[in-house]
Amino acid sequence: MQQYLNPGPFIDSDHPAVIEFTEGHRGTGRDPLDQAINLYYAVREAVRYNPYTFSRDPATLRGSYALAAGESYCVPKATLLAGCARHCGIPARIGLADVRNHLSTPRLLELLKSDVFAMHGYTELYLNERWVKATPAFNQGLCELFDVAPLAFDGRHDSVFHPFNRQGAKLMEYVTDHGQFADVPEAFFFEHLEKCYPHLFGDRVPLLLGDMQGDLSRN
Repeated sequence: MQQYLNPGPFIDSDHPAVIEFTEGHRGTGRDPLDQAINLYYAVREAVRYNPYTFSRDPATLRGSYALAAGESYCVPKATLLAGCARHCGIPARIGLADVRNHLSTPRLLELLKSDVFAMHGYTELYLNERWVKATPAFNQGLCELFDVAPLAFDGRHDSVFHPFNRQGAKLMEYVTDHGQFADVPEAFFFEHLEKCYPHLFGDRVPLLLGDMQGDLSRN
């Protein structure tokens, strides 16, 4: 279990900014369950979800990077939550899965050329002697925009993407579960993404997806 408590290259629980954020949001109680719940909502709301912040620079996968940027996508938000938990002595790890987004925007569909979000990241926390999934990706403002109920987390039940939105339309579908890891498996992570989105890799492709917006900024 110690590997899920130690700082890692991306789950940088020893980073001063992560420590400060954790101490400011863990709450005053000593119950790990209460601390985990507080930290989940803090990470979900403090870092705005933005898929266009994806970069091929591994440094952007760090929880501290997401915290400093104030916006990020699912994987850095998951590493941030894991880092906060580890600072509190709560074992934490990263899960990766491919999900199909049935309500993806035209802009994102054109960019990815697919409705599958490969390597979606979530956090698993060890609470009450069992692993529980937590998905702090979508902040409340984004959920309201897409008419989706924000994901709640009680520390006892898995918090994963809703299959339908409030209107009953299909939303998220888990396609492939890649498993759980003590930290982001860098080589496997980027190799799978390149296999899924070869057009986003190569010397002529900007390092940051946001640099490719151009006409895609519409919608």
